Amino acid sequence: MKIKSAHFVMSNSDVSKCPTEPLPEYAFIGRSNVGKSSLINMLMDRKNLAKTSGRPGKTQLINHFKINDNWFLVDLPGYGYARVSKKEKNTFQKYITNYFEERKQLVCSFVLVDIRHEPQKVDMEFMEWMGENGIPFCIIFTKADKLKPKAIEKHVETYLQKMTEGAWEEAPQAFITSSSHSTGREELLAFIADINIQFFKENKL
Repeated sequence: MKIKSAHFVMSNSDVSKCPTEPLPEYAFIGRSNVGKSSLINMLMDRKNLAKTSGRPGKTQLINHFKINDNWFLVDLPGYGYARVSKKEKNTFQKYITNYFEERKQLVCSFVLVDIRHEPQKVDMEFMEWMGENGIPFCIIFTKADKLKPKAIEKHVETYLQKMTEGAWEEAPQAFITSSSHSTGREELLAFIADINIQFFKENKL
C-alpha cells in the first residue's frame, strides 16, 4: 500500500463523537513508552503526524487520522501510565474500554509490545480482555533494532509460546518492527490493504 495522504481529523474522549463515516478503522495501543507514535509516523512516512514525547503517557485522547481518504488510523491512549494519577488512569481506561466495545467501524487493533521485554502482566491481561470480548487484534513487536536477529527470533517465539501456555489456544498474528529502520512497514501496510479490500467488498463500498 502506498500512503498518498494522511491527516489528523479529531481528538476526543467520547466514543459517540468519533467520525461517523463507514470506513474501516485500525487502532494502535500499548503500554506507555512502547514507541507507538514513532511507529505510526514510520508507517505513514510522516515525521510529526503523531506527537512523540520522552514523557510516557503523552497520548491521552482518542486520535483519528484519515489515511488515503478511505480508512482511519486511531492512536489510542496507552495503559500502565507512569506519571498520571489513579483518577486519570481510571478515566482513560474507561473510554478506552468504551471505544473497543462500541466502535463498530473497528476492524482490527494492534497491541504494541517492546520486543526487549519479557511478557508483562499488564499486556497479557489487556490482550486477554480483548480476546474475551471478541475484539480482533495483532501484536506488533517494537524496537527490533535494539536486538540481534537471533535474539529477536527467540524473544518472539518465547512470547507467543507463553500466550499459548496460558489463555490462548492459538497466538495472534505478530509483526516485528523498528521505527528507526522502517522494519515491518511493508508487511503491516500490506496486511491492512488486504483487510480493506475485503471490507469494501463485503460492504459494497
